[in-house]
Amino acid sequence: MIISKQNRRVIYENLFKEGVMVAKKDFNAPKHEELDVPNLEVIKAMQSLTSKGFVKTQFSWQWYYYVLTPEGLEYLREWLHLPAEIVPATHKKAVRPPRPAGMRAGGDGAYRAPRGDRDDYRRRDDAKKDGGAPGEFRPQFAGVGRGAPRE
Repeated sequence: MIISKQNRRVIYENLFKEGVMVAKKDFNAPKHEELDVPNLEVIKAMQSLTSKGFVKTQFSWQWYYYVLTPEGLEYLREWLHLPAEIVPATHKKAVRPPRPAGMRAGGDGAYRAPRGDRDDYRRRDDAKKDGGAPGEFRPQFAGVGRGAPRE
């Protein structure tokens, strides 16, 4: 399919900037959800990059999901004439907010309350264990079916 250089540039710039792209499987859509380019042109441009190994494609629930590969990153950097310092959003490290006071990080990185609060909660929970069914309660299951004794 012939795609104008202007539309191809818009597609490639967005793919490079984000590092990923999605497109609904709607070949007759007048334009892409995010770009001012026909949806079919986006799908076909991504299909071309996929066949060259520059993009990895995943299809699910009538949507195409495209992820830029390292080879594709270099190709687009050369095609768009960008310096090596510019990287896609998916390659940037996320800045973590400072840890709240009085909280500690667990082994999985999740923040947890200090130990004393948790131990107090468990002690309160143990004190409420007097509820429940009485000791002499023996439930009887009556019913005809599999496993029921026959009389």
